Amino acid sequence: MLVIAHRGYHAKFIENTPAAFEAAVVPGVDGIETDVRISRDESIVLIHDRVVSGKAVVDLTHRELEQAIGYRVPTLDETLERFPGIMWNVEIKTMEALELVIGVLEKHQTDCCILVTSFRHDVVAVCASALKVDCGLLVAHRPQTLNSLLADCSGNSRINHIVWDYNILDNVLLKQAALSGYYNFVYGLVTKTEYDYCKKIEVDGVITDDPFLLFENK
Repeated sequence: MLVIAHRGYHAKFIENTPAAFEAAVVPGVDGIETDVRISRDESIVLIHDRVVSGKAVVDLTHRELEQAIGYRVPTLDETLERFPGIMWNVEIKTMEALELVIGVLEKHQTDCCILVTSFRHDVVAVCASALKVDCGLLVAHRPQTLNSLLADCSGNSRINHIVWDYNILDNVLLKQAALSGYYNFVYGLVTKTEYDYCKKIEVDGVITDDPFLLFENK
């Protein structure tokens, strides 16, 4: 089961920064999840929140964003260049960033292991058609059936991951997804008990805020 550091190791370092990524990479996580948005001057920046200091990220230049948030905000391009030897789960937070994100990922898709995810499944479908990387559906609700979840993306072999919220885990759906050829990842787990449960039901990967809690039984 893969251990993926959610926004790097941000229990001790600012999330989505080189320090948080480095702190996760050194002890040996399998991957890092990060969030991408676009600034007003079209930088693809790694930041989770839509609004910073009362202003939308998309309405701020990269420099203004850094001034508002109080630290240097890295770009997707420089981060993939700096940490090529690890799996990157790139979550696309907004449609406005899509075209430029695809351009950056095209540049790195041959030398980096990349998984693109989004709660916007239309974004995932576009990336799966445009890129040679794995893609996954972020899911925060329990669908009625697996088929209803996959109806709009079946047939695209690059959409091969489902990333489930721990709160809506359903072992029946997970088994159906695995039998259908999908990898099951889980986000939102917090405790060692939750981790052990994910391992018991043979989840393929967990996205966690505290990877060090999990390493001893990885």
